[in-house]
Amino acid sequence: MSIDIALYQPDIANNTGTLLRLGACLGLAVHVIHPAGFPISPKTLARAGLDYVEHAVLREHVNFEQFDAWRRAADRRLVLLSTKASESAYEARYASGDIILLGRESAGVPDDIAALADLRVRIPMRPERRSLNVALAGAMIAGEAMRQIEGFTALA
Repeated sequence: MSIDIALYQPDIANNTGTLLRLGACLGLAVHVIHPAGFPISPKTLARAGLDYVEHAVLREHVNFEQFDAWRRAADRRLVLLSTKASESAYEARYASGDIILLGRESAGVPDDIAALADLRVRIPMRPERRSLNVALAGAMIAGEAMRQIEGFTALA
């Protein structure tokens, strides 16, 4: 088992396409938790995802409750990447099977959903800056998690 990425009600098709391309290249499943701010279709995802989208593992969930029930039944740990978290994403320890949850580009995740995460981490950055692009942040932490679980070894 590897790492998965989950997008909570994504607003921007290009970020979702970028993360699907990442998933296709690194063997990571990408979960989209609806409602999304755009139609999930090859056409809307093609600009950033290119022809990689057809090789990605995309799992759609009608809402967070369905996603959370699925991940609990699968005994998967939820790792929330949030600017509000206090723990550095680079001091955290990741495990095979973790799901990295990324919030909406416009609003993150609601507090009640953040409270359900097993681990909440942030990317350290200069204090006068708000946040990184969600696709870039997701790629950074997915890469760190894969490094820790030696997930790149299987790709070599």
